[in-house]
Amino acid sequence: MQNPEVLIRRYSDRRLYDTGASRYVKLDDIARMVRLGSDVRVVDGRTAKDLTHIILTQIIADDAKERQIALPLQLLTQIVRASDKATHDFLSWYLDSTLDLYKKAQNIVNTRLSAAKNAVSTPLDFARNLLAGQSRPPLEQGSEVEQLRRGVEELQTRQAQRKKLARRAAKRKRRA
Repeated sequence: MQNPEVLIRRYSDRRLYDTGASRYVKLDDIARMVRLGSDVRVVDGRTAKDLTHIILTQIIADDAKERQIALPLQLLTQIVRASDKATHDFLSWYLDSTLDLYKKAQNIVNTRLSAAKNAVSTPLDFARNLLAGQSRPPLEQGSEVEQLRRGVEELQTRQAQRKKLARRAAKRKRRA
């Protein structure tokens, strides 16, 4: 399924208007849309010039100010130095490739964690499936399986804590 595209018009008074939702939005709203997977496109309301790069860069800069977390200095320096098109194109390609690899690795980890969770939640079924067609008797639930189960439970607890912290941070940010 393709990500939904959201068209935002920026007017001369710098107000941003979400044409799909028929409402004015702020940079935080656009950042949230992007984080949730929407493909956001920002255009000038009068000239229809694409301003997406400028708006996303502004979101990154504002985010760095608020969190006091910025992109690595070396990367920023290289981006500023990338004044010619070839260097800029290479940096864009490199960053896109790196982020794609990161997403793929993240998906693989999540898939394997799910498989491990399923295996640990039903260890006897897992052992039966593993030994299907073999002459050995099925394995009894042992310490190794228990260790795996505890490890998965610990990961689930950490993930739940991170989600809880992220929700709290989002609530604080909305209040601010």
